[in-house]
Amino acid sequence: MLDKCSAIAEMAARDNLERVNKESLPVVPKNSFYTRRVKRVLDVLIALPCFVITLPINLVIGVVTLFDVGSPIFFKQARIGKNGEPFHLVKFRNMTNETDGCGHLLPATERTTRFGKFVRSHSLDELLNFWFVLKGDMSLIGPRPLPIEFADRYSNRHRMRCAVKPGLECPTIGSDGHVRFYQEQFENDVWYVENVSFLVDCKMVVSLFKMVFNKKERTDHATVGGGYFVGYDKNGEAFSMRRIPEEYENEYVKLIAFHHVDEGRIAQTMRDNMVEDEDQLASAHA
Repeated sequence: MLDKCSAIAEMAARDNLERVNKESLPVVPKNSFYTRRVKRVLDVLIALPCFVITLPINLVIGVVTLFDVGSPIFFKQARIGKNGEPFHLVKFRNMTNETDGCGHLLPATERTTRFGKFVRSHSLDELLNFWFVLKGDMSLIGPRPLPIEFADRYSNRHRMRCAVKPGLECPTIGSDGHVRFYQEQFENDVWYVENVSFLVDCKMVVSLFKMVFNKKERTDHATVGGGYFVGYDKNGEAFSMRRIPEEYENEYVKLIAFHHVDEGRIAQTMRDNMVEDEDQLASAHA
């Protein structure tokens, strides 16, 4: 089956990525004693007690997950780390492996369990990330690590969000809870890379606590981007699967139609070949 996200990502890169790279402003990461030494020390000093305190919660989630979806209780996903280096993020499973009549997996929304939705809506699936902060893969504050398949879709400017360690969160300072799209989030991440400091991190921690303890802000945050990041439109704006430009929707429809026709021809050829083979076999035994 032709993957829609990958197909449209290729279209967007073909049409817009080179131009976006030429027109985007360069990014100069902040280099200071805080970024080189202090930030890591603070990460460990804060993440260690947080990991210990939340360990019983993680154990409870693990046991319930075992009864909810069975073994294994974890799933791993490759994410983009500092300087584009991949690392594996581990989360609790919250979806079943239910399939339709044809053996295809049901949509994620239909496979997510009630307990899984509860864990997600209360950000409890983020508690394991304190371990990755201790390991050094992540920081408390920094751009969120996105799936590795997004790496080739970034513009040169937005790729610089990977100049620092990914974090638990990189909230907009003074966030008002409004939904942010990928363009705004990436620009906020780039701003952070250029301006990271102890004061900025403190302000972002305040914004993070506001989001965690405010149900509306948590819900709004969960919809940031409105789906997978795909690429850039003709205006140079990052877009997601829920904001696909009309011209790419139309091109994809034509592509999938051609793809189905092509598959039909291949299937017919295979059937014809099987008939010929059967005829030859029958003739050989005649």
